[in-house]
Amino acid sequence: MNTVTALEVVLPGLVEPSGLLLRERPLPAPGRGQLLVAVEATGISFAEKSMRRGLYFGQPAFPFVPGYDLVGRVLAVGSERDSALVGTRVASVTKVGGWASHAIVAARDSVPVPDGLAPADVETVVVNGLTAWQMLHRKARVHAGQTVVVHGANSGVGGILVQLARHEGIRVIGTASPRHHHALRTHGVEPLDYNDPRLLERVLELSPGGVAAVFDNVGGEMVKASWRMLARRGSLVRYSIIADVSGLSGSLAVPFMKALARTAAWNLLPNGRRASFYDLWAGHRVHPTTFRLRLRKDLGRVFALLGDGTIKANIAATFPLSEASAAMELAESRTINGKVILLP
Repeated sequence: MNTVTALEVVLPGLVEPSGLLLRERPLPAPGRGQLLVAVEATGISFAEKSMRRGLYFGQPAFPFVPGYDLVGRVLAVGSERDSALVGTRVASVTKVGGWASHAIVAARDSVPVPDGLAPADVETVVVNGLTAWQMLHRKARVHAGQTVVVHGANSGVGGILVQLARHEGIRVIGTASPRHHHALRTHGVEPLDYNDPRLLERVLELSPGGVAAVFDNVGGEMVKASWRMLARRGSLVRYSIIADVSGLSGSLAVPFMKALARTAAWNLLPNGRRASFYDLWAGHRVHPTTFRLRLRKDLGRVFALLGDGTIKANIAATFPLSEASAAMELAESRTINGKVILLP
């Protein structure tokens, strides 16, 4: 096939959203195990907000193209064994590189998308849906009739986690700013203000014996209260060191190591509780076959629930790729409910 020229959004360094750049460059043909994809939707997540400040673990050296996941149509493959994917729509987890009109992605990190699903809707549940599903079912292993706390219940991951939990018959106490409480109630959530100084007491009033699990994307001092919210044999699942990176500078290595040490110490206590960090990429290099099987299985379940209407896409706004700066500013405003989507 002819050489494809991609339009890409480049993060050149530690810049404000207005400093994002656009460039065009010819893409090479996909190599072994790779796919060339015409991107139909990508999005802005916590990862890109952190990368803009140089705070995300494992991000490449500047400059680079952000974009943690994408949805698109396969134009070409690098291996004959993947030839059946040509012309099909796939969802790919990429970590970087998604903010582009065309991208080279790993076949093993890509999952076919069922027909009939809109690309923008699918984009809201790729990384966010996979994270929510695996935390609920693989990490915490919560069951119907139990009670959980979801911090940031209006966030991209939190919003899907709430819907998955309610579908399973799990009671959800969700923390968020009061302006989001009405929307949370419509999903069957019991909302609390995460800035309430009596938040721990309020949770224990609603669930006197403690809760089966807390899903914490806030970190910082909140994690201490989250641990105390747990019932015996309860599970604390953390998926962020700190939710608001707007005022931070420098590396997160020190707070990350402190968080790991605290988690290890808590797990030694004889109260049956357990604490863990969720890492979507766990096993990606060491156990690639298992990683791919879980990716396909878990995303397949999320896509099925999206297709039958059990979970709904929560799109805060859509922008063309050329307006990535404005999209980033909105995504970082902390005023929205849902995910900001870029449509190349």
